[in-house]
Amino acid sequence: MSIIENTVKPFVEKYSFGVCSYLAAKWGLNESRVRLYFIYSSFVAFGSPIIFYLATAFWINIKKYLRSGFSLR
Repeated sequence: MSIIENTVKPFVEKYSFGVCSYLAAKWGLNESRVRLYFIYSSFVAFGSPIIFYLATAFWINIKKYLRSGFSLR
């Protein structure tokens, strides 16, 4: 278990899109719990929550881009 906690978890947290942390902050839940819900629901629903995850990641990145001062001029 310590190998997973020391190598895999930091890698996933560093290179993920931040969807789980964003949703956890919005809903007031623990990040690891939200990640587990995504994993479990992906197995149960045959991967369809991945579409929601990617759409949310896209939306969060667009939102950050627009808030950073993007202008059309």
